[in-house]
Amino acid sequence: MIDLILLEDEPVLAEELGEFLSECGYRITTTNSLAAFASAYDERRHQLAVIDLGLPDGDGLDLISQLRDAGSKVGIVAFTARGTTEHRVIGLRQGADHYLPKGCDLVELAAVLDALRRRLGLQREALPWRLDMAPRELRAPNQQGVRLSHQDALVLHCLMRNAGGTVSRRDIVKALDEDYLTYDQRRLDTQIRRLRRNVELATGVELPLKTLRNSGYCFYERVQIQS
Repeated sequence: MIDLILLEDEPVLAEELGEFLSECGYRITTTNSLAAFASAYDERRHQLAVIDLGLPDGDGLDLISQLRDAGSKVGIVAFTARGTTEHRVIGLRQGADHYLPKGCDLVELAAVLDALRRRLGLQREALPWRLDMAPRELRAPNQQGVRLSHQDALVLHCLMRNAGGTVSRRDIVKALDEDYLTYDQRRLDTQIRRLRRNVELATGVELPLKTLRNSGYCFYERVQIQS
């Protein structure tokens, strides 16, 4: 898991960012001042940093400059209320890898961090696919979700609780509370095709479901199921 240090002095925003970035798969160290950052930052451990610029004890730009002058290779995203082009140019010249205004969607922040991680060659353990049965929602590793019909939730539950193994068509039909001998198999084929399409359209990620000819199906990535 990649360690990310967050510097944000607004408590509510710091909590929101910390929770969001944790859900994105980062291990978060949260700080609220330049002094707290200096005390918590470990160059050997922290590989990414999200830094606010307007801080109670100074300017985040000075911190970025100091890090770069010291030869730090940490990936830095300036996340600030200073949103003009001039501010952005200054931030990038001072050593930030990316510069985002606080009004941006947090999904954009996640995408920027992913791009920075890839450029720096940082590997991150993929989050599992998460199935929540109560609200009937499937959430992909990129944290994008899709609401499920009752039937689709039953099918996915059957597949995901046996992740990595073969699930027969008979097992799926049984999970749907249908009689395998009288069940029209074309209905299952249609449902699986529709499920794949809906998941990819909603999340932008292909459902990791392999069709095993004459055997059934295999959900082949890590999963988490919440009943």
